[in-house]
Amino acid sequence: METHVIYEIIGYTASVLIAVSLMMSAIIRLRIINLIGAATFCLYGILIGATPVAAMNGFIVLINIYYLSRMLGDKEYFQLLKVGSNGEYIKAFIRFYREEIRKFQPEFQDDLQEQDRCIFVLRNMVPAGLLVTRPGEAGLHTVVLDFVIPNYRDFKIGTFLFEDNRGYLKEQGIDRLVAHGSTPEHRNYLEKAGFVASSDGQDRYEWRA
Repeated sequence: METHVIYEIIGYTASVLIAVSLMMSAIIRLRIINLIGAATFCLYGILIGATPVAAMNGFIVLINIYYLSRMLGDKEYFQLLKVGSNGEYIKAFIRFYREEIRKFQPEFQDDLQEQDRCIFVLRNMVPAGLLVTRPGEAGLHTVVLDFVIPNYRDFKIGTFLFEDNRGYLKEQGIDRLVAHGSTPEHRNYLEKAGFVASSDGQDRYEWRA
């Protein structure tokens, strides 16, 4: 393969990576892919002798490294906040994120019931996640909604809720959770969160405290 063709492939690859990074809603993922794209562009600039291209993208690499180190190094504050199902804020939250919610849980309806358990996950005091469960037989709850807003989908909230706070959920009377993975993305999330797929082939997953 000729040298100029290799250089073009490197340049196109860098362009694609930069474009893909700008479509990411999760900030950390955006920074990582943008860093790789900028580093590739920097290499491309060096190879073709374009010093401004190499210098600018080298600077972007350093910016991404700086912000990634801050994001990954800073200690974050998580807290669970139980709220009522009829509160104005939870209604506004669901209304605002309705379309985003239905991308992952298209079966979700807005008709929360009075007995539903609603728990916000605050991340640095930002309401970043919401778990809504509906009680059934003793200790068994059905997941009505399990949603994380786009900027915080790095699975830290899932770990905090389902691993670090098993005891808290048990205190709320939640010994088992049943969820339905109606999309590939949601099924992948449930498996990472410790839910186990049932053998009935109905995309039914169960979690135990």
